[in-house]
Amino acid sequence: MGAIHLTDGTFDQEVLKSSTPVLVDFWASWCGPCRMVGPVIEELANDYQGRVKITKVDVDANPEKSGQFGIRSIPTMLIFKNGQVIDTLIGAMPKAAIAARLDEAITK
Repeated sequence: MGAIHLTDGTFDQEVLKSSTPVLVDFWASWCGPCRMVGPVIEELANDYQGRVKITKVDVDANPEKSGQFGIRSIPTMLIFKNGQVIDTLIGAMPKAAIAARLDEAITK
């Protein structure tokens, strides 16, 4: 299935109103570390299908949500549960580190 690409217009419905935890990857096409973590995000989308919604927001195309959540550097990944940010991951991280944080979000 892969990660769901969000826009400023679809963000609230897909993230804030989600009944499952959501990871939002804030990224840009020109960002080297974002390109490094991109394939990991896609793998996690498949690994966590049905348990965590994995999404991506292009900060250049969607400045409203990036500003709303204070995204200052990318990649930044926010984990939401029940419409609230419960964890923040900044920078390119290995898959195991992101997966550990997702596992925590599921059990919180």
